Amino acid sequence: MPSRLFKIREKINLRIFNSKGFVEKAFHVLSFLVLSSVIGAGIYYYGFPKNAHSDRLIEGIMELSLIFFSVRYVIFVFYDFHPLKFIKQHRFEGGVLLFFILYIIFPTLFNKLIFRDLFDDLINNHSLLLLQLYFVAIVGIELGKSGSKITALNLKPATLLILSFVLLISVGTGLLMLPEMTVGHHFDFINSLFTATSASCVTGLIVVDTATFFTLKGKLIIMLLIQLGGINIISFATFFATFSKTSGSIKYQSMMKEFLSTDRLSDSKSVLRSIIEFSLLMEIIGTALLYFSWGDVHFANWKSQLFNSVFHAISAFNNAGFSTFSNNLAQNGIRNLYGLQIVIIFLIFFGGFGFVAMRDTFSIKSIRQRIKTPWRRLNTGTKITLYMSLTLITVGALVFYFLERNSMSGEPWYQMAVTSIFQSVTTRTAGFNTVNIGHLATPVLIFFIFLMFVGAGPGSTGGGIKVTTFAVIIKSAIATIKGEKNVIFFKRTLPFTTIDKAYSIALFSISMIFISTFFLSITEPGVSLLKLLFEEFSAFGTVGLSMGITASLTAAGKAIIIFSMFVGRIGTLTLAMALSTRVISTKYRYAETSVMVG
Repeated sequence: MPSRLFKIREKINLRIFNSKGFVEKAFHVLSFLVLSSVIGAGIYYYGFPKNAHSDRLIEGIMELSLIFFSVRYVIFVFYDFHPLKFIKQHRFEGGVLLFFILYIIFPTLFNKLIFRDLFDDLINNHSLLLLQLYFVAIVGIELGKSGSKITALNLKPATLLILSFVLLISVGTGLLMLPEMTVGHHFDFINSLFTATSASCVTGLIVVDTATFFTLKGKLIIMLLIQLGGINIISFATFFATFSKTSGSIKYQSMMKEFLSTDRLSDSKSVLRSIIEFSLLMEIIGTALLYFSWGDVHFANWKSQLFNSVFHAISAFNNAGFSTFSNNLAQNGIRNLYGLQIVIIFLIFFGGFGFVAMRDTFSIKSIRQRIKTPWRRLNTGTKITLYMSLTLITVGALVFYFLERNSMSGEPWYQMAVTSIFQSVTTRTAGFNTVNIGHLATPVLIFFIFLMFVGAGPGSTGGGIKVTTFAVIIKSAIATIKGEKNVIFFKRTLPFTTIDKAYSIALFSISMIFISTFFLSITEPGVSLLKLLFEEFSAFGTVGLSMGITASLTAAGKAIIIFSMFVGRIGTLTLAMALSTRVISTKYRYAETSVMVG
């Protein structure tokens, strides 16, 4: 019997062979048009005021699109030379389409037998919930399929990274300008672009009051931009390519290897999975801890308290610094919640520690290996990141404590300690504040500028030149002064390519900050140089702290800060690589000469 079915299928394959290519191309074009209409309907539904007519129209578009994708799925099964294999590979898509088709056919059954028992206490409109779930599911599935076509673009990894952020910022800018995203305000283009860039680049600089200016939908968009920008949109682009079935995914696994600094090509997939799993786990734990840390802060209901907990957990772990309170965490009733500050300190630290370093330090596999083989130690990069991070946090806390202790007089020592540690941790890259930054002493501000410039760990949600870059430069300078030929960390010699890269990053960063500050001094003539420097270092380091001048910047000044946040997030070296032309050959040398330096 199976052989007979096999022969029948072979005959069908021969019959459909000539039309297979045409049918697939036709459905790909139609799929693009239908998906565009679904996205358009979703944008209108969430972004514009609605009425009964528009609701029916949107619901009709969604139902027609569901029918189209279901018909396409059946036709693709029929036209595939191995239907059972196709169904197995696309079982998630098939299951999603089957679920929504059954709901359309048997809505009463779903509402009475399923939703009434499970969700009636939480959800009043089941159709609305399913409409939202369908929109997310179908857009996610189709975008996932389009990810496999990334390889056809033949772009350099650095270029793909830049374009990914440009796309994310552009979409965020458009969404934030929709009427339903703000509370009765018109959000102009430059301010919307500034906010979208600040959220996508996990900076935290704001030109409007996030708490009062945006609706719940607007805050959700900001939170989503923070999440995608923090994990890094290139991880999602690489996710589609790495897990696709196409042969071109090797190129993007190599890109992931370089981006995440893994030792082997095979590590890229596991590291990427670890990034997503670890990020979600930390944010879930952070949300739970924050939910019970609000003390006497009054929320409208438990849903509002949960949303604020989720928002701050995502913002803290991704080192974004956005808050749903007008004065950030310096808000009355919040700045003295030291338990809440401790939770945010740990979220910021783990988010800025670096995914690879976290994996090396805390993953179950690494812990087991160190238990079985006691001589096995942490990787050199992880040690540098850990020791430098703890050193900078300690020094920053001591500087703040001794220079600002008079402003904290009257507080118990442990509260002063938490406040000092919090400012040190958040200044390196996060951007939350429990004190008024504009009222701090000048020496503290100068030291904060240094912390913002150094930043967080490599491969993390944080910014700056990275603690490893700073450590390599310092160690290299000491080795040069001593006349040593090698730069050694923990009995390991660094290759000169790493040292050259560290100096290049520092040089590009300093040059970028200097040029941006120069132009800011032209566009903002009435602002002191210290405030401009602080704002620029904060933007480039994707920190988000400000001395209170962000909202009053001119359009030109905001454009400079936008560009600084963008370059600071993607990295100056990445930008230079994307704009440069690869050298064809370096297998030659000119005659040596001497030049006086110093």
